[in-house]
Amino acid sequence: MTSPFTPIIEAARAADTETARAIMALSALDWAACGIAGQSEPVSQLTRALAEDEGGTPQATLFGGGRAPMRTAALVNGATSHALDYDDTHFAHIGHPSVAVLPAALAVGERRDKPLSEILSAARLGAEASIRFGLRFGRSHYQAGYHQTATAGAFGACLAAAELMDLTEEQVLHALGLTATRASGLKSQFGTMGKPFNAGIAASNGVEAAFLAARGFVSNPDALDTVNGFVQTHVCDGATDQPAEALLESLSHKFHACCHGLHATLEALATMSDLDADRITEITVFTHPRWLTVCNQPAPTTGLGAKFSYRTAVALALLGHDTAALETYSDALCADPAVIALRDRVKVVGKDELKETEALVTLDGSEEGRVASFDLDAPIPLATRAERLSAKAAALVGQARAEALTRAIEGGDRAALTDAMGRSA
Repeated sequence: MTSPFTPIIEAARAADTETARAIMALSALDWAACGIAGQSEPVSQLTRALAEDEGGTPQATLFGGGRAPMRTAALVNGATSHALDYDDTHFAHIGHPSVAVLPAALAVGERRDKPLSEILSAARLGAEASIRFGLRFGRSHYQAGYHQTATAGAFGACLAAAELMDLTEEQVLHALGLTATRASGLKSQFGTMGKPFNAGIAASNGVEAAFLAARGFVSNPDALDTVNGFVQTHVCDGATDQPAEALLESLSHKFHACCHGLHATLEALATMSDLDADRITEITVFTHPRWLTVCNQPAPTTGLGAKFSYRTAVALALLGHDTAALETYSDALCADPAVIALRDRVKVVGKDELKETEALVTLDGSEEGRVASFDLDAPIPLATRAERLSAKAAALVGQARAEALTRAIEGGDRAALTDAMGRSA
């Protein structure tokens, strides 16, 4: 049995490289650290309250302790791990793969008593597939207002869950067909608790679809490309051909605690030395136009809004605030007169010639001013990436907990991983 889903599944299975597996392990560390650090966020507490109020069979671990049914655990852990917006990104996917896929994989893996090695293998498959679904949906899907972390992510979460439930090929296609009618999430939620909730929705939808298909649920396995299917109804214009390379190898990890659209700009600023904010009269940020609808809030008043603001992030960086630190993005700093004064000297300009991973920054508004650029596509050696992620995890959860997470993942110890996740921050 084949369907429009088949080429994506086959390409994702074939992309099982050593580097992709190493990236997935690093993403598991990053995801767990972000979830532990994000457990006190309002969206995390509210989804946890929902889980506690509903109760149910304790099948899977929640960040911060306690257990819930696997579908609910996927929802809570997905929202919690994306609460800080500090998790990994893929620019072809146009979203965050791990926060949709890993909560689903871990919840099902616990329920099915699978070893951590199999959970991470299924997560690699799901993350790779979610990137490929993102490519299939394309830029128009995202520009129309769909949040691909939630839409493409739901299909990846479903495939990871299906792998761990040992579904047959036919059941997998029915599960993905059902996901096509469940996948949802809007960009209008950006800057609110609704954005991380979208990640939880994706994880939960994937688990639900796989569970039902495992028990005989029949859907339309052609629901991706058929008349009135997902592609036709969700403004999709992406490529139908599947790349041969492992797309997970080009995953990006965040080293600034804000929207990934701001990172090239912040990295460009970091290449400049001896900057005196008081002497800068004008700052111009050139970025790909698509980011203007994502992270260009002109004058945010909240720390959450600052994570989606070129002008505020640039001002914070130039004033010496650590953009990698969670506490930098606060309501108090948004109201700081020095931040506001510098923020109001920042202009943001869309430039079609730039890639989505690039930024160009000029200071003082003239050809004689300082100029810097950065491209997030520039390769990072695996050892360097691991070192930076270890430091990031330690900053988020403390050195001892970060080392415990690393040992658990490297040693394939699922119990140690969930134990570290389940302790309060």
